[in-house]
Amino acid sequence: MDNVDVNMLKNTIELYTLENALKYKAAPRTSSVLGKILAEHSELRAHVKETRLLVNEVVEMVSKMSVEDMKTRLAELRVTLGKPIESPPKKSSTERNIKPLPSAEGSRVVMRFAPNPNGPPTIGSARGIILNSEYARLYGGEFILRFDDTDPVNKRPLLEAYDWYIQDCEWLKAKPDKIVYASDRLEIYYNIAKQLIEEGHAYMCSCSSKEFKQYKDAAKPCPHRNAPIEDNLETWERAVAGELPAGSNILRIKTDITHKDPAIRDFGAFRIVNVDHPRTGRKYTLWPLLDFESAVEDHLLGITHILRGKDLADSEKRQEYIYRYMGWEYPVVVHWGRVKIHEFGKLSTSALARSIAQGEYEGWDDPRVPTIRALRRRGFHPEAIRSFYLGLGVGETDVSISLENLYAENRKYIDSIAKRLFLVRNPVLIKITDAPDMLATPLLHPGKNDEKRHISVASRDGNIKVYVEEDEYSEFEDEEYIRLKDLCTVRVDKKKDVLHYVPGDKISESGKRLRIVHWAPENGPSCFLRTPEGDFLGISEPDALKYEGEIVQFERVGFARIDRIDRRKKEVVAYFAHK
Repeated sequence: MDNVDVNMLKNTIELYTLENALKYKAAPRTSSVLGKILAEHSELRAHVKETRLLVNEVVEMVSKMSVEDMKTRLAELRVTLGKPIESPPKKSSTERNIKPLPSAEGSRVVMRFAPNPNGPPTIGSARGIILNSEYARLYGGEFILRFDDTDPVNKRPLLEAYDWYIQDCEWLKAKPDKIVYASDRLEIYYNIAKQLIEEGHAYMCSCSSKEFKQYKDAAKPCPHRNAPIEDNLETWERAVAGELPAGSNILRIKTDITHKDPAIRDFGAFRIVNVDHPRTGRKYTLWPLLDFESAVEDHLLGITHILRGKDLADSEKRQEYIYRYMGWEYPVVVHWGRVKIHEFGKLSTSALARSIAQGEYEGWDDPRVPTIRALRRRGFHPEAIRSFYLGLGVGETDVSISLENLYAENRKYIDSIAKRLFLVRNPVLIKITDAPDMLATPLLHPGKNDEKRHISVASRDGNIKVYVEEDEYSEFEDEEYIRLKDLCTVRVDKKKDVLHYVPGDKISESGKRLRIVHWAPENGPSCFLRTPEGDFLGISEPDALKYEGEIVQFERVGFARIDRIDRRKKEVVAYFAHK
């Protein structure tokens, strides 16, 4: 901590500790103070051990103070550190939204997010990424991204998805402290499985799936359950060496064969498959099933707390047998309910993969699919997704929610940065007669500053042409006066299918409140707008060609991200975010 002002740091720690004690009217929480310090001073994450010692020292000191002494000292520190004396301490997003982890106080918390990379992270994956990393941050612990990639058949890993997970974690402000690939660690799993066989806790079973189910449902052992350990070891070694055909044997963990829940009875731990793995090729044919691999890795990595869906309680019951046999301590489990997002229904990576392969979507970042990559492409801000899930918190109640909640969060972050543009969908080109050259100067961002954009409209032989929406034009009434936003006033002539330019002074005399219509100039670029509900073709104003990769707001349409631009052809491709 050579570059850290220790005295200033101790004062800051004391400030947070006093605020914590007075707020909760209880002894200050070491973990809360440490979490806040690390969140607001990221440079200290490289010095967690030293920082924790300082926090412990200050917490012990504050715990001995009277309430009046705390208040007096807090006022002094706010002056010293330049904090407003009258302002109450603000809650962090974590304090507002997620409950404390059980049995985490004063311990080194290690959390993990363990996906199968058979596709990129979805909006559902973001929940586990954000909350696991947030808990690790809160307690000054470690966040591990572990790829549970040991199923090359049913959930075959996608090579690109490994990098996608890493990139999306970082984008969501949840950069992992460690990355682990289960497919690199099969030898470790083999050694532990062999030990379980040698101690009589596991056996090689050659029953067919149908045969074993009959035994299991009847709560009776299959013929292989009590085979000699030597025979099981011999079969196991042949399986490890790749000498046995696919599907011929499965390693089972002995449980209570009469357990009231058939799903717990003698579950499978390894199976033989005859396919290559995207990362390891044909090096292995004996692969662990998820319950075994995950259980072992949670122990090896020192995972202290697991966030798990309450629908996966059976996994916990199965894995506890392995922990009991090996003499390990099972991590603390916090169950949470499902989050169902109406617009996406059930999020199935396998189903998405099939739809992409069939050409229904253009890829994993198609704006119509529920992946993080797609949301990024549509113009979502990472903090909006974080706020969305931190707001939901961790609870066992199932939640059914609309994307409108996420849209509301995203508006908070993008409204102030999104430049405004005109966009006319389903355009029709209309002539305005007797019109001079004109320059429209609408605001680039109403309410933010006075900066304006400039849209030139050139007159040819006393006429100009603009695009308006076909549906809107069909509603114009003959002889009606219309105001083209920030440009001019016109009179509708349905018989001639034109608009007549009307000088501003004539309209001011009429005193009428006019219909305001959005428009686009004749020389505006074409705009292809892709939305989750369908695609639209339109014409935008020329400034759209300036904002490739940026989020804009098409007035009366909604927020979108300009994905790519062809300036030679004057074409814009944009992806709709939301209104």
